[in-house]
Amino acid sequence: MSAAAAPVADRAPAAARVMLCDDSLVIRAALARMLEADKDIQVVARASNGKLAVEEIKRQVAAGTPIDVVVLDIEMPVMDGMAALPEILKADPGIRVLMASTLTTRGADIALRALRLGAADYVAKPGAAQIADDSFRADLLAKIRGLSRNRRHRRAGPPPPGTPVTLRAAPTKAPLLLAVGSSTGGPQALFTLMQGLGKSVPVPVVLTQHMPAAFTPILADHLNRIGGPPCTEARDGDVLEPGRAYLAPGDRHLLVEGTPGALRARLSDGPQENFCRPSVDPMLRSATQVCGGRVLVAMLTGMGHDGLAGSKLVVAAGGSVIAQDEASSVVWGMPGAVAQAGLCSHVLPMPAIAGKIAEFMRMMRA
Repeated sequence: MSAAAAPVADRAPAAARVMLCDDSLVIRAALARMLEADKDIQVVARASNGKLAVEEIKRQVAAGTPIDVVVLDIEMPVMDGMAALPEILKADPGIRVLMASTLTTRGADIALRALRLGAADYVAKPGAAQIADDSFRADLLAKIRGLSRNRRHRRAGPPPPGTPVTLRAAPTKAPLLLAVGSSTGGPQALFTLMQGLGKSVPVPVVLTQHMPAAFTPILADHLNRIGGPPCTEARDGDVLEPGRAYLAPGDRHLLVEGTPGALRARLSDGPQENFCRPSVDPMLRSATQVCGGRVLVAMLTGMGHDGLAGSKLVVAAGGSVIAQDEASSVVWGMPGAVAQAGLCSHVLPMPAIAGKIAEFMRMMRA
């Protein structure tokens, strides 16, 4: 049965209200311990299958105590995660669903299909023996905090503005390359961006999304099927063609080589940068070396500051950066870092970024 977690006295009034839905009692207990150790998160309900989760969400809505985030396992008896997802969103359209996917090709495909059906993000769930892994814990906590804040922004409006952002004038030279960086919350943002761009992008598009190797081929395939620029996982030596998108493979840096009129992809096993491989910084650094200032960067939702150093090089060479705004970001780490450093010509909500890129492409002149 679904049961509310025991109340925790020292929880902050604005603590994220979380439900855990997993058929394993061991996993539910381990996740609850991990989350309840954070004063900004409260596990208010647990369920062993999707049917019980839907019932509990309806009860919480009726009581006026809606859940912010549900961590939803995919494979469960009675009602699995994919069957439960539309019922959960119907019961509470504002709830943020975080899919818990195993690190397999099948798990990746299901998780990314769930994102296209309305899930807000996914977390790559290790096996029971690795559930306390520090990197998994950091990823899970960041996503729950970000998704909870995102839901509350939508419900109550954004908080008072923080540090003012100084914008730069947009360059007047046409870009030769569109470079996109993303991390936490990135797949959903990439779906929105690429669909908004359509098939008429006149330059190559290179993408670095922090993601395990099992997931990147599946992400490329999903991006390829949403009506945007044709997308593939980059291969070493690929000619970067205008109107096509190339996604960095998991555990490989995607670099740009060649000359401005003949760009190529180079994959690197070089050291992690910003604790990541692939990393946005080497992609931007290499793109600037080849294209000079004729690089347009779109920095999307993500934890940390990967892409900041590379964006500084792009701007110093005469290029331009567009960042996703805080209200539409799951985590305003990467876009916030470039925005607060004064590197951006525009800071925009996610749905507006594709239109601004298209405007740049139309209005800039070589």
